[in-house]
Amino acid sequence: MSATAPQPVPTAQDLRARKGGDPLVCLTAYTTPVARLLDPHCDLVLVGDSVGMVLHGLPSTLGVTMEMMILHGQAVARGLSRAMMVIDMPFGSYEESPQQAFRNAARLMAETGAGAVKIEGGVSMSDTIRFLAARGIPVMAHVGLTPQSIHTLGGYKVQGRDAGEAKVIADARAVAEAGACAVVLEKVPAALADRITAEIAIPTIGIGASPGCDGQVLVVDDMLGLFTDFKPKFVKRYADLGTDADAAVASFAADVRARRFPGPEHIFADTAKGSKA
Repeated sequence: MSATAPQPVPTAQDLRARKGGDPLVCLTAYTTPVARLLDPHCDLVLVGDSVGMVLHGLPSTLGVTMEMMILHGQAVARGLSRAMMVIDMPFGSYEESPQQAFRNAARLMAETGAGAVKIEGGVSMSDTIRFLAARGIPVMAHVGLTPQSIHTLGGYKVQGRDAGEAKVIADARAVAEAGACAVVLEKVPAALADRITAEIAIPTIGIGASPGCDGQVLVVDDMLGLFTDFKPKFVKRYADLGTDADAAVASFAADVRARRFPGPEHIFADTAKGSKA
């Protein structure tokens, strides 16, 4: 019996073609073992700049560097064989000009093998998205709550309520028209997310948005219950690994202090004693 042919990794064109089809599944990853865990189940794996908060203990995503994103992108790439990898462009790496964005996006893709980069911003970033797309850089956009702009947004607040609705709609339309292959809608009211999903021609990927989006993304450590500093309303915990890990570490510490570990089955006997040279 011949082996099953490997499934081709989706491209940005494939991503756009999923508009209105089966929902896209996306989770974040920052390491090779987690990427291997996600690969059979996800269409997209996002190397998010959330790595700064989740793995490096930073207070926000603003301190994440290009070098950090490349290092984690390379690690994730080693664990993927079927899912498309998307990588965040960190704060300060693309806002100055389309030319700056191209240099850094090209470096990210060349050094990690990512299938697309993700940048935050709507109308203000539409010229940059158009510039990148015209030069062969697939872009996933990100509108609504954009964590790299928390200081101007006044914190991690829901976006698009009341007078803010028009801005989110304009941002989503602008990135779609500029050539983005998909757009993340973060922390926007469900009705607004549904309206945007119906109006634009590219897939919407919700995080704190609506089940009507074309896909969903979560930070993997949030949904596994590993990152417990805070729990956003939009996160569903599918496991409580943080509690399990705490209990396991406590048991290990107790065994060490009571000299129960290592036991006879964990140590090596001196088989060389009495043997002849």
